[in-house]
Amino acid sequence: MTLKECKKEEKADREFQKKFKFEGSINILTQMMVDPAATEKRGGGKNLPLRRGEILDVIQFTNQDQILCRNSQRRYGYVPRAVMLHL
Repeated sequence: MTLKECKKEEKADREFQKKFKFEGSINILTQMMVDPAATEKRGGGKNLPLRRGEILDVIQFTNQDQILCRNSQRRYGYVPRAVMLHL
């Protein structure tokens, strides 16, 4: 990874912590997959755009309905638990 890419990732992480009021270091708890039968959603606000079969990094299990995740483009957001499958 180049220095420029590293700084870009650090900036994205700081913005994530500010937007979601997340304190502490960002640790990946597990990886989960978006249900291939689920409908694709655009996202918006604090919700992550969903693509069928996409594998997401789980950052935090926030409540019974949502999970805080990160996708392969290092974008963060909430995802409904109903559309997530364990690997």
